[in-house]
Amino acid sequence: MTIRRAQLSRTTKETRITVKLELDGSGKSSIRTGIPFFDHMLTLFAKHAVVNLVLRCRGDLSVDAHHTVEDCGIVLGQAFNKALGDKTGIRRYGTGFDPLNPFTSEAYVPMDECLARCVIDFSGRPFLAWRGLNDHAYAKLGAAEKRQDMSSAFRFGLAREFFQSFANEARCNLHLELLYGEEPHHVCEALFKAFAKAVDLACQKDPRIAGQLPSTKGKL
Repeated sequence: MTIRRAQLSRTTKETRITVKLELDGSGKSSIRTGIPFFDHMLTLFAKHAVVNLVLRCRGDLSVDAHHTVEDCGIVLGQAFNKALGDKTGIRRYGTGFDPLNPFTSEAYVPMDECLARCVIDFSGRPFLAWRGLNDHAYAKLGAAEKRQDMSSAFRFGLAREFFQSFANEARCNLHLELLYGEEPHHVCEALFKAFAKAVDLACQKDPRIAGQLPSTKGKL
């Protein structure tokens, strides 16, 4: 089987990013963005999406983390779009479970008191639906938040920027929802893991449609 892979780089005045992606991987990763909590999220994404991922970013963290997080989403989305190629034979949808094995590829992911849901469609049409997180998304960090841990400082608004950038560049419908939960680290981790499991299923090859495009239009 030909391994579906992509290698990309992107340089702006704000960030310099390189990425190597193998869709048919084993969950291995090496992530360095300069933001330890974000590294943790991307590492667990690679693990649970069962892709191999090497990502390096040098960003203007002296300004803030926004450019780094957003641009990593851009490049990772581009890498997925390139690695998927013409999308022949893929399942296309990360809809919640694999009918042949309902205990894998689940897009509902719990993390202690949190429950997150993700559904994805590599349709060629970018769209992000982001629900259930408005109460957690503060635009500015006050003195109290700055004294909290890195998951609070990371902010859910930054997570949204990552997912929006990914959806734009991977050209996919991406629906993420926090059904319930409070603790910031748990919320982010549940979102990234649900995202990973939906991506895993959607990118898998379906032997029933080998050589066929999963669309009645004839193009994705």
